[in-house]
Amino acid sequence: MHDTRSILSASALLLAALGCRDDIQSPTQPVPASPEGDVSAAAALAFYQISGGLDHYTCGVTLDQRAYCWGRNYRGQLGDGTTVIARLNPVAVATTLHFRQVSAGWLHTCGVTPTYRAYCWGSNGIGALGDGTTNDHYTPVAVAGGLKFRQVDAGMDYTCGVSYPDNRAYCWGNNWAGQLGDGTTTAHLRPVAVVGGLYFKQVRLGAFHTCGITTTNRAYCWGYNSYGRLGDSTNVTRLRPTRVAAGTRRFRQIDAGGGYTCAVTTTYRAFCWGHGGNGELGTGRLFQSYWPRAVVGGLYFERLTTGAAHTCAETTSNRVYCWGYNGLGELGDGTTTNRLAPVPVAGGLSFAQVSAGGEHTCGKTPADVAYCWGDNLLGAVGDGTWQNVRLTPVPVVYSGP
Repeated sequence: MHDTRSILSASALLLAALGCRDDIQSPTQPVPASPEGDVSAAAALAFYQISGGLDHYTCGVTLDQRAYCWGRNYRGQLGDGTTVIARLNPVAVATTLHFRQVSAGWLHTCGVTPTYRAYCWGSNGIGALGDGTTNDHYTPVAVAGGLKFRQVDAGMDYTCGVSYPDNRAYCWGNNWAGQLGDGTTTAHLRPVAVVGGLYFKQVRLGAFHTCGITTTNRAYCWGYNSYGRLGDSTNVTRLRPTRVAAGTRRFRQIDAGGGYTCAVTTTYRAFCWGHGGNGELGTGRLFQSYWPRAVVGGLYFERLTTGAAHTCAETTSNRVYCWGYNGLGELGDGTTTNRLAPVPVAGGLSFAQVSAGGEHTCGKTPADVAYCWGDNLLGAVGDGTWQNVRLTPVPVVYSGP
């Protein structure tokens, strides 16, 4: 990490799971993609999907199916063919490939092409890129094995995805806590099948735990289980998928955060479980829970997204509410006050999709314009500046090729 915030900070929650993430000394100033603050040549990219990374960067896919990234880049996670320490505006991923979805992780990024092939780039020391090696790659490389994927998610040195068309879950990379779900704690350089014979429509990665929604709308989690983040009423680490203790409740969508997990039911209500010391569970109280607890406020949500210790969710009317840790403005309500219950993002914007990074949040409006807010160390919000905090949404600025 770039600082030594207390254990109650969003950064420290990830550090508790990982050890220090910032193992390379940053220079005093990043190299911008364009002169800092110069937005005179600003042009809008039209995004249909955005993904906030865990370590100060963001990626997205435009309407013409091109991938762009911005922010921290010292391990090549932006995919522009360099390890320039940071890009303050979006830069194109250096490839002729088109993408239908991308996922920004900790120090690596993965995406799925229109033909359902998975590619990854960035840090690969424990096999997170899935190409059968431990070599870093600064541009996209194909995930080995010839599988097709409908969705992938990049996390802390590992990756998981749902295969196409058979809806099986596969994972690769770091596996010290069983987060790959193959019944072992052995790291894998290529995709391995998640055991249990389940069919998934979505998998999502947190801080060394993985969760998914099956095609029958049941929630399962596996991996590291401190604070009860797996939601199975225990704190026992699980090496294979374990059913979330939700009774007869069914879920339509899920996301795994730093030390907790949240999901939306088929009736559009939000529930969270795990670490709650910053209000990230949205229950109105500071406590942890070993099983799902209802988010207060009576709102109906289409989907939600989790960061290190903050959660944001889109209502069925395209309004965004956030809760949890807010010391760096990641809730977007114009303050740095932690919130124990959902508060609206300031500015009155409508959003068609939002994605929480480690300490920042980004989203796209129904008009496909990208906005970000929160910690902007090394340009994570993409507005052409760096090392400042944005307490309310600011537009992502594209300065050209």
